Amino acid sequence: MAGSALDTNLDREIAVVHARFVDAMEARLPSMALETKERYFGVLSTLVAKLEHDGKPLRDVLTETMAEAASIVMLELTR
Repeated sequence: MAGSALDTNLDREIAVVHARFVDAMEARLPSMALETKERYFGVLSTLVAKLEHDGKPLRDVLTETMAEAASIVMLELTR
């Protein structure tokens, strides 16, 4: 029973952090350069597409996304 309450609470906290993330990124969008928005959109859309495949473990999704996003992250860091 305690595991279930902990699990439910963690689900709720994750939802709150997701909402904060959306708010934070929406606040940043107006001041982002077009090139940065394009890179962000590419990484984000790739991640979401991979997450939509229910059968793929999160570990695999993150490994694939990080490998694909590494060059984009490096471009952003060198700006």
